[in-house]
Amino acid sequence: MSFLLRTDSLVAGWEQPATQPLDLVVAAGEIVGLTGPNGVGKSTLLAAIAGRARVFSGRIEQKPGLRLALQKQDVPPVVGMPLSGRELLALTGATPNGLPAWLADRLDSRLDRLSGGQRHYLTLWAVLQAPADLVLLDEPTNNLDVAGVDHLTEHLRDRAAAGAGMVVVSHDSAFVDAVCDRVIALEGVHVG
Repeated sequence: MSFLLRTDSLVAGWEQPATQPLDLVVAAGEIVGLTGPNGVGKSTLLAAIAGRARVFSGRIEQKPGLRLALQKQDVPPVVGMPLSGRELLALTGATPNGLPAWLADRLDSRLDRLSGGQRHYLTLWAVLQAPADLVLLDEPTNNLDVAGVDHLTEHLRDRAAAGAGMVVVSHDSAFVDAVCDRVIALEGVHVG
């Protein structure tokens, strides 16, 4: 089997279908972008692939033994949680190797003492560096400054070159163009 993930006419949602049917194949070392306007179900599709949203029709086939990592848009609240950046990385099995200096120097700080952008990038890094074959990223450039986006762009290409497959949901067209091998533009669910 040469693919990590394949979907055939996948329709996903929560209480009701929220997507058009999606045919998708992701191979090792490939970065596939999902774009489209708000409300077409991009995040819902990632959630369905990760086993979190309901599959209404179609199917999802994964390589046997596939290790999957999911980065969601919302960063969990950390106020009052005495967890350092280094401890967060350890929880996911991620390594700090390759972190930008502006964040590597803050690894021993508590998460609630980092800026929103630093916390976002650190949680993103924890997912990216986790031992996974397929990485699902939901709007990873949200809350990142130019330096963060540049570092992420470089790292995603390196991660793909090392064999990970990725599905990236993003509204950031420059980022999608820079990192994705191919892009699927999604359309809304037609009611009526």
